[in-house]
Amino acid sequence: MTEPKASILSVLSGQTVSPPPVWFMRQAGRYLPEYRELRASTPGFVEFCLDPEKAAEATLQPIRRFGFDAAILFSDILMIPLALGQDLAFAAGEGPVLGDLPGESQMRDKAAAAGESLAPVGETLQRVRAELGSETTLIGFCGGPWTVLTYMLNGKKAHDRSLIRAFVYDDPEKVMRLVDIVIEASAQYLLMQAKAGAQVLKIFESWAEGFPDPYFDNLIIQPHKRLVARIRELGVTLPVIGFPRGAEARCRSYLDSVPVDCLALGTATPLALGAGLQKDRPIQGALDPVVLRSGGRALDAAIERILEAWGKGPLIFNLGHGIFPDTPIAHVEQALKRIRGQ
Repeated sequence: MTEPKASILSVLSGQTVSPPPVWFMRQAGRYLPEYRELRASTPGFVEFCLDPEKAAEATLQPIRRFGFDAAILFSDILMIPLALGQDLAFAAGEGPVLGDLPGESQMRDKAAAAGESLAPVGETLQRVRAELGSETTLIGFCGGPWTVLTYMLNGKKAHDRSLIRAFVYDDPEKVMRLVDIVIEASAQYLLMQAKAGAQVLKIFESWAEGFPDPYFDNLIIQPHKRLVARIRELGVTLPVIGFPRGAEARCRSYLDSVPVDCLALGTATPLALGAGLQKDRPIQGALDPVVLRSGGRALDAAIERILEAWGKGPLIFNLGHGIFPDTPIAHVEQALKRIRGQ
């Protein structure tokens, strides 16, 4: 497959590129046989993420196979709790399991050194950057403060966000103190990634949906605003992509308040809403990963709808969420050909 020359950095500066550059969330993962073989070499997922050689290889695999326009660091949003001193493990069939929450003073002390604590992630980025051509953008990332905190507060049942929101109602002062700690740790982590070779940074707020007023503003908008301000204060000038997943109804408020350079959109985003947001900032997304898994005419039609609605403005083509592990490789190839007009 011919490697495209479209630049994600050009889009993030406000330019329209045709065809649009493309990468997919979770483009490195279990749908790839080469990833499954590599992953089997290390039993623990945390250990795998902190092995620079293997994490770099996982990052590069989809670039070699598909020629995506961006490589995104292979890691996990829960590196931050680890840096703050909280035990982290991934149990088979259960996902992440976190230990008891460390004391606030201990975490506050560790937040300033989060980048140093996660130095292997920086080495991964350095290895990847050395292998990439200049036409391929390297993306670093962190989890959104609220999403990270949901796991930290109740890691064994983090899938039940109603339980987590109860912390906000029961002890809001403590929650906001913890948010501040996570913001500082995340800023230091992103600073390290910028120094290690990342060219774009993304904030993955995976659990942004479901908040009544005023909690979306308190727990999503304001923390993102403070996180971006903090990395700028630290000297990071890289473009930032914000992704408040599942909060389509709040995207305009988010974009009006948070100085991100690009807004990533989820699968439920109305095309008209996306087109309106695109007049203000570049957008990314929002192909349904279910239709990518299904393939066929439905996939072609979904891609054409997005290109027709958003292709005349600054767009990074992506999914509205990550690739499913059982997605056929042929469907990814089909999508890329359609996006690129091949």
